[in-house]
Amino acid sequence: MMTIYMERKEINTKNDFQKFMEEIIFDFKNNKSSWENNNLKLFLEATLEYYRDIDGFYNNMNIKIDSEIPTWQLFADIITGAKYYE
Repeated sequence: MMTIYMERKEINTKNDFQKFMEEIIFDFKNNKSSWENNNLKLFLEATLEYYRDIDGFYNNMNIKIDSEIPTWQLFADIITGAKYYE
């Protein structure tokens, strides 16, 4: 199983984010059983909790992103993290 750390891509533009969303939707359709949060309720709850903890992810991965500044990358990281967050 791939993890968020292995999947993370650079998402800098609106077009990058669109491609990311297309890929994550494809992944959900084809690999739903690999998602920890594979229904809308679980996914939305995990999205909120992962956002609250995203600075921990950035610190652990030594990634210099300010989570107070909304970016396409931040949005993509939150969505990807919510896929697995417990």
